[in-house]
Amino acid sequence: MTDKPINEDFLRLADPMRRELLAHCYRMMGSVHDAEDLVQETYLRAWRAYDNFEGRSSLRTWLYRIATTTCLTALDNRSRRPLPTGLGAPSIEASAPLVQDHEVPWLEPMPDAMAGAGGDDPATIVTSRESIRLALIAALQHLPPRQRAVLILRDVLKWKAAEVAEAVGTSTAAVNSILQRARAQLNEVSPSLDDPVEPLTQEQRAQLDRYVAAFENYDIDSLVDLFTKDAVWEMPPFVGWYQGPETIAELVRTQCPAKAAGDLKLVPIAANGQPAYALYHRQDGVYGQFAIMVVTFSGDRLGHVGMFFEESLFETFGLPAKWEGSETK
Repeated sequence: MTDKPINEDFLRLADPMRRELLAHCYRMMGSVHDAEDLVQETYLRAWRAYDNFEGRSSLRTWLYRIATTTCLTALDNRSRRPLPTGLGAPSIEASAPLVQDHEVPWLEPMPDAMAGAGGDDPATIVTSRESIRLALIAALQHLPPRQRAVLILRDVLKWKAAEVAEAVGTSTAAVNSILQRARAQLNEVSPSLDDPVEPLTQEQRAQLDRYVAAFENYDIDSLVDLFTKDAVWEMPPFVGWYQGPETIAELVRTQCPAKAAGDLKLVPIAANGQPAYALYHRQDGVYGQFAIMVVTFSGDRLGHVGMFFEESLFETFGLPAKWEGSETK
């Protein structure tokens, strides 16, 4: 048999799994861009080795094993991807000059559509919103790579310990020990893998409407009532992070380039299984790309906002560099 029909068969069977493998690599890497590169490498390795695939496991399991190995190899030469909250204590003075650090490989948000988190296909259960939440991805970055892989394979993908052992090249006993340590570390942060992601309530949707209105109308004082008392605001590549409604409001008032109603436009998107917005800032009458904002609720109030100023994320989310929606004309 020639390679051609074998490889064509591989592409037909493997391509439907691309989004869930992308989500897997994203959980491992904390970067959409890294995940895309590693999925490509995974498919290339699998394509080359497909004629030796004996079918002792499912094709899905085989691909995940290759993807995990590919990610672990990549992580040998890369630093973890933190958020500013993972680097130190909160900033006290919201009006103090902001400090950027472009040397840090910051955590990136992920569009729901890329991971399949917005779909209802049972085959993509591993890309559920619970397993790509921003706080959870940030927490996973604190685990050593092998712990991260074991926890994802066992607690997200629900693999057996023996399957995980084969994937990461260790014994079943070692997998159980690694998993215990990883769970202990993850239990120190919130949310956990066991926390369900519920649909937004009517009150939460109303809070989001008020939140958007406050920004677009430059009604900064109204923001104070929308956050929890210990709410966190962070915005890589700026290293500082800020806690508390009054501090957040002061930060927006003193640091945001928007100074009047209509200076900002918030376009709803979906990221990490959470409400999110693409922010456009008006300059000389044109709304240009500004930041990607991911919002996390704590009860009926906002508990966390992550602002991401990496311009390439607009392309990742399929967004235009300039907003020309009917609302802004």
